[in-house]
Amino acid sequence: MESKQTSKSDIKEILQSKHSYQTEFRDAVLEVMDDVINYYDGDSSENILSFFNRLIEPDRTIKFKIEWFDDQNILQVNRGFRVQFNNSIGPYKGGIRFHPTVNESILKFLAFEQIFKNALTGFPMGGAKGGSDFNPKGKSEHEIRRFCQAFMMELYKYIGSNKDIPAGDIGVGTREIGYLYGTYLRLTDNFSGVLTGKHPNFGGSCGREEATGYGCVFFLKNALNEHQIDLTDKRVLVSGAGNVALYTVEKLLEENAKVLTVSDSKGTLYFENGITSKELDDLKELKFTHKQPLKEWKGKNGEYREDEKPWSINADIAMPCATQNEMDANDVKTLIRNGVEAICEGANMPVTGEGVEILKGNKILYLPGKAANAGGVAVSNLELSQNAVRQSSTKSEIENHLSKVMERIYRNCIDNIEKEGGQYNYKAGANLYAFKKVYKSMKDLVG
Repeated sequence: MESKQTSKSDIKEILQSKHSYQTEFRDAVLEVMDDVINYYDGDSSENILSFFNRLIEPDRTIKFKIEWFDDQNILQVNRGFRVQFNNSIGPYKGGIRFHPTVNESILKFLAFEQIFKNALTGFPMGGAKGGSDFNPKGKSEHEIRRFCQAFMMELYKYIGSNKDIPAGDIGVGTREIGYLYGTYLRLTDNFSGVLTGKHPNFGGSCGREEATGYGCVFFLKNALNEHQIDLTDKRVLVSGAGNVALYTVEKLLEENAKVLTVSDSKGTLYFENGITSKELDDLKELKFTHKQPLKEWKGKNGEYREDEKPWSINADIAMPCATQNEMDANDVKTLIRNGVEAICEGANMPVTGEGVEILKGNKILYLPGKAANAGGVAVSNLELSQNAVRQSSTKSEIENHLSKVMERIYRNCIDNIEKEGGQYNYKAGANLYAFKKVYKSMKDLVG
C-alpha cells in the first residue's frame, strides 16, 4: 500500500484528468467509492482511497480493427475492444456487446461493474467486457457470420479458459456465440470453455438465455419476501424487448404478476390488462425470429406508444431491462408519485446517478443491477464447470441452481448492512460485499 495518503478529491481529479471523456466509467467508480467509504470499517478511508487509485486502472485495454466484407462485397471496417479489468479473484469474465454505441467508456464502465457483480456470486471470476461498434440490425445472416469470424480472428489471441472467458451481451446471442466459437475452434483446435452462452449442442447450458431475466425475478422475490410483499397480481413495468426483458416477463407470469409493458428504443408496447402467455410467445416470435421492432406488433391487445418510456404508467414495480441510463431523475420522480414499491434493475446501471440520489430516503426498494442481473454470469459459471468435466445439466437442474445462487447473492447484499428506516440499502450492501473480496484479494496478491 502506498504511504502517501489519498483523498476523495484526489480520486475525482484522477478520474477527470485520465478519464475525462468517459462519463459512464467515472460515474460507476464514484458510485462504488461513495458506498465503500461510508460503510467499510475494515481499514482507514485514506487506505481505501489509495486502493481505489490502483483499482480504477484496468489491467489492459485491447483495441483492434475488424475488416469484413458485406453482401455487396464492399470492405467494411469496425472497431473492436476488450477491457480486461481485474483478475484478482479469477480469470477475466464478461460479455461481448455488438452495438453502434459501443465505445471505450461504456466498456470500461461495464467491465468495472462486472468485477463486483462476479464477486457477489461467490464464484472465482474476475471482471472484463468487450465488443464492437458493429450494428447487427439490418444485417443479413451471412454478414453477421462474416463479422463474427473477423472479430474472433483478432480476439482469440487474448482469451482462454483460464485467462479470459467472454460471453454474450446486447447484440450477441446464441447464434453469434456459435459463429465466434466455431472460428476459435478452427484457429486453435482447442475445445474448451473459452466462451459461455454456447448452444447445448456444443457445450452450452440449457437455460442460459433465460438466466439473467429469471435471476432478476428470483432476486426481486427474495427482497419482496424480506419485506412481506407478495408478487402475485402486482402490476409490473418492464423495459426492453431482448432476452433479459422477455424472459423477465416469462418468469413474472409464472409468478402470477401482471406485466403491463415491454419497450424498445422507439417506444413502449402497453397492455392495459397485462401480457398473456400467448402474447409473450408472439412477442418472442416478433423479436427473436423475425427481428422486427415492437411497432410491428399486430396483436389484438397492446397499444404501441411511440417515443414514450414505460415509466409514466401506474404500476407497483418497475424493472428496467434495456440498457444503461434509461431511467432518469424525472422518471424516478414519476414512479415515486405513482406509488411504485420497488425498482429492480435487469440491465447494467439503467437508473442514472441523479435518479439513484432521488431514491435515497424514499420508501422504495431499489435493487441494483450488479446484484439483480447476475443470473447470467451465475449460469455461465455452471457452463464452465460442465465444460471442464464434460458433463451437462437439465434445464430444471440449472433453474434450481440459479435460484440458489440468486438467494446467496441476496444474502450477501444484506449481510454487511443494517436496516435504515425499515429497509436495506441494497446498493451499498452489494458494493460493500464485493469490494471486501476484491480488496482483500489484491492486498494478499500484491500487498
